[in-house]
Amino acid sequence: MFDIKAIRENPEIFDLGWKRRGIAPQSAELIALDTLLREKKTELQDCQSRRNVVSKAIGQARARGEDADDLIAEVATLKGRMAVLEEDVRTISETLTDKMCRLDNIPADDVPDGAGEEDNGLVREWGAIPEFDFTPKQHFDLGEDLGQMDFEGAARMSGARFVILRGDLAKLERALSAFMLDIHTTEFGYQETSVPLLVRDHALYGTSQLPKFKEDLFEATTGHYMIPTGEVPLTNIVREQILEEERLPLRFTTLSQCFRSEAGSAGRDTRGMIRLHQFSKVELVSITRPEQSADELERMTGAAEQILQRLGLPYRTMILCTGDMGFAAQKTYDLEVWLPGQGAYREISSCSNTGDFQA
Repeated sequence: MFDIKAIRENPEIFDLGWKRRGIAPQSAELIALDTLLREKKTELQDCQSRRNVVSKAIGQARARGEDADDLIAEVATLKGRMAVLEEDVRTISETLTDKMCRLDNIPADDVPDGAGEEDNGLVREWGAIPEFDFTPKQHFDLGEDLGQMDFEGAARMSGARFVILRGDLAKLERALSAFMLDIHTTEFGYQETSVPLLVRDHALYGTSQLPKFKEDLFEATTGHYMIPTGEVPLTNIVREQILEEERLPLRFTTLSQCFRSEAGSAGRDTRGMIRLHQFSKVELVSITRPEQSADELERMTGAAEQILQRLGLPYRTMILCTGDMGFAAQKTYDLEVWLPGQGAYREISSCSNTGDFQA
């Protein structure tokens, strides 16, 4: 979420950025709400100050044996006005915060404008697409034929969009996770971290998951949410801290289970492992100085590409256009791996610079 002060100082920049995302200008409404909020707060403070002065005068009048009825009446009036102002401040503040929380980040200057994935730009390709003298199977057909990918067994205990991996396939998942973590920690300087899978709502607000994506989250009965991505706990490691500049950049990585309701994906990828409610993922997060963030995005993307290159997987790197980019991102690269069974590139990793949107 943005600082309203930044919007007050540069409304044209924000409106232009939102326009590039297909969002109508918002600055005038936000500034008007903020102005009204500050006016109400100022009046409330004035009433509080006046009440303190009058209350003191009542005590002094009584000490002198003088009539204080008018002063007492004024205090009662002030209390009534303060109650109204406090409710106004609460309501306006909630309205402003809710609007601010739902507004997308503004895109970087070098992000291409566009409406959807068809307008994304190709940055580079790596590896040759393999040719076969047979029709490659989909991953789920291959996994089930090998007896190592069990969707029916998972459905009996958990419902749709879950899977049980067995035997060599379960070992492969473990080995790939360890391989990724080892590369990121030993060659790219990321600190391996074990994180909570349950977080409170403020952690999700801070990473732009709430309120906009509430329907995609699994909420527990304890006031916690299951994390949809390791980005949430990794970013919140530095929550409510002032970091010394010489400590930056901070680079964290984690392997975690992730949980998503996939509320908006009905009818898409209903078979296979592409849209599961629960899946494991290796996450990278960097905390940097503002002037370093663009270079850090390139470095992070390079680290992710190294994994694919060492596995020998053909892929392409795409820069997402304004209409396809995620809510919190200023700039995003998607790494898309060639899936022979589908005869198509599919997103396997997404690397984004969020600027100060999550700060």
